[in-house]
Amino acid sequence: MAEGSLFDIAARIIESLGSLALKEIGLLWGVTDELKKLKNTVSTIQAVLLDAEEQRAVNNHQVIEWLERLKDVVYDADDLLDGFSTECLLREMMTRDKMAKKVRIFFSKSNPLVYDLKMGHRIKTIRQKLDAIANDRKFHLEERPVEIGVRARKRDDTHSYVPEAEVIGREDDKKEIIKRLLSDSNVKENVGILPITGIGGLGKTTLAQFIFNDQTIQKYFQLKMWVCVSDIFDVQKLVEKILESVTNQKQEVASMEALASRIRKEIEGKKYLLVLDDVWNEESEKWDKLKNLLMVGGRGSRILVTTRNDRVANLTRTDTVEPYHLRGLNEDDSWFLFKQVAFRNGEEPRNSRILAIGNEIVEKCCGVPLAIRTIGRTLLCLENSEAGGCLLKTINCQK
Repeated sequence: MAEGSLFDIAARIIESLGSLALKEIGLLWGVTDELKKLKNTVSTIQAVLLDAEEQRAVNNHQVIEWLERLKDVVYDADDLLDGFSTECLLREMMTRDKMAKKVRIFFSKSNPLVYDLKMGHRIKTIRQKLDAIANDRKFHLEERPVEIGVRARKRDDTHSYVPEAEVIGREDDKKEIIKRLLSDSNVKENVGILPITGIGGLGKTTLAQFIFNDQTIQKYFQLKMWVCVSDIFDVQKLVEKILESVTNQKQEVASMEALASRIRKEIEGKKYLLVLDDVWNEESEKWDKLKNLLMVGGRGSRILVTTRNDRVANLTRTDTVEPYHLRGLNEDDSWFLFKQVAFRNGEEPRNSRILAIGNEIVEKCCGVPLAIRTIGRTLLCLENSEAGGCLLKTINCQK
């Protein structure tokens, strides 16, 4: 298995560097070559992290020291890239008039040309540090192929609770999915599987939490279990997580045979709901191994899968059940969410210029809640800052 979060962060960096947003940033800042070099360097490092983890496990002190040095720079690279997509979106949105130009300059911290040069220098510096660490290995590490189905993003472990007040514009989605979960008309097996699919940031996990805590669901199912899958689809570890969710107890180390026996004992004949959140695995063999252990549930049992990947949705779904494709928020809900995070007390601004920019931002976010929240909070920080206060005074004077 990979070197924990370091492997996943390296993979996330590679994914980010291949995205359209980062390519646009590269062209805009004139650092396309540096970004390509950074991607190549991180890819080379990631290829040996699997072996590095095994060597660290046997207390190879040279490898341990090398990984510690590497970790700091990889984290720096991740932090640097994390803000690039937002910067790119803001530059695209805020280019229409003088006031927009002022906002763009503020977000760029200083003169945009100077900022671009600084960012280019930071990218080059981080890439050179990674190159130096990669070349400073005085020991051999074997390159390993990345496991099929492992994706670049290692998310924080999710849980089943969300305050209802945090869920905006998803009441109709919740009702439709609950209707499908409680219906037996399209499911021949005891256990039906319904995937929720859609792009990142739409709120698939939030919607699943919203459903998981609904009173109708509480009454209908005897057992409810929540498991965050995310990075590596390890059947044994997933069974351990499911058992932990059922019993509220950490499972001691056991063989797969013992775990299979335990899970049959816990769920056999019981009508359960299991949420498998953030699934990336595309290997049917692995999915079938887990599915076979779960099919002993009572009639009406359901597995709710959240995934960004349509191939995963089609792999996991019950044959007669169509995946639920989550869409963006509508215009009214998008604006309501934006107001909650972008303006003090969630109140719509009186200034028509600020209002116009807010509407433009919401339109560009295409109903994606994560984008709306991220940029909305950035604007709230702008308003609360000293520089932001000066900018807003300028806007008021131009009104």
